[in-house]
Amino acid sequence: MEILHSNKLSGQNNASATQIFLDVAEVKEDVIILKNGSMRAIMAVSAINFDLKSTEEQDAIIMQYQAFLNSLDFPVQIVISSRKLNISDYLDFIEKKSRQQKNDLLKFQISEYQNFIQQLVSVSNIMDKNFYIVVPFSPVENEGKGFLGNMMDHFNPRKSIQAKREHFETYKNQLFQRLDHITASLSGIGLRLTPLKTQEIVELLYNSYNPNLFTNPEIGDVNNLEIQ
Repeated sequence: MEILHSNKLSGQNNASATQIFLDVAEVKEDVIILKNGSMRAIMAVSAINFDLKSTEEQDAIIMQYQAFLNSLDFPVQIVISSRKLNISDYLDFIEKKSRQQKNDLLKFQISEYQNFIQQLVSVSNIMDKNFYIVVPFSPVENEGKGFLGNMMDHFNPRKSIQAKREHFETYKNQLFQRLDHITASLSGIGLRLTPLKTQEIVELLYNSYNPNLFTNPEIGDVNNLEIQ
């Protein structure tokens, strides 16, 4: 089982108190399980430059996207994550190349380029945007259960999912069928969609709940994280 923080990141005294207000119960097998028993999967979506397309291509994209929305019989959430661009790794790479350069002229040019990049980022609000589609599934949508079974899942959702492995697998398969439908519908527009793995989901959630962090923290191996 996984959580949004590891022991290294949970030194704050109010870490446990903060978790009370989080909707996430656990993350496992590439799926988010909420405290109300419902499940979520997240897909990373590539971007396309719509303005550079011709009028005919733009009309085709709009029509295909309209057809995709009309084909949905379940809700989806489109998330755009905007964070200040962190180029520290790139600057370190340039610095390393500069030290390896034996030609004084090229070394000077690399240094000038490095200074230009640093000044550009410092005076400009350059953002790194990432796009995601969040796909839900709730156990109460499973029509194979009776009324009493659904009521038990509603009042004890987490216990029901964890106690019955076959139920979790059924719900997960139905959730990923929705992912397959979205992928097939949007791939025709030219978008690339990739379901996030457990490690990626944990890091995304941690960064979402800590928007002031400039750099991504090292979460560590999610297999060593625990729910508190």
